[in-house]
Amino acid sequence: MAGHGYVKHDPAIERWNRMREDVYKYFKFTRRATWFSLAGCVFVPAAIALASQQTDLRWSWPGKRKGESLSN
Repeated sequence: MAGHGYVKHDPAIERWNRMREDVYKYFKFTRRATWFSLAGCVFVPAAIALASQQTDLRWSWPGKRKGESLSN
């Protein structure tokens, strides 16, 4: 059972972890970051809501038998 407490540290992974921990200190909203934020927080949910609203009540799943259409 030797080697359970020993971890070999990779300097590149340690630098990456430190960068991820300190990202809030150096982050600035640029045009690109703003568009990515808007796309992720506004446009994608709006598109999902629009698509679900358009297809709501289009299909009727309960009580259908083999060979019957699912569309209302």
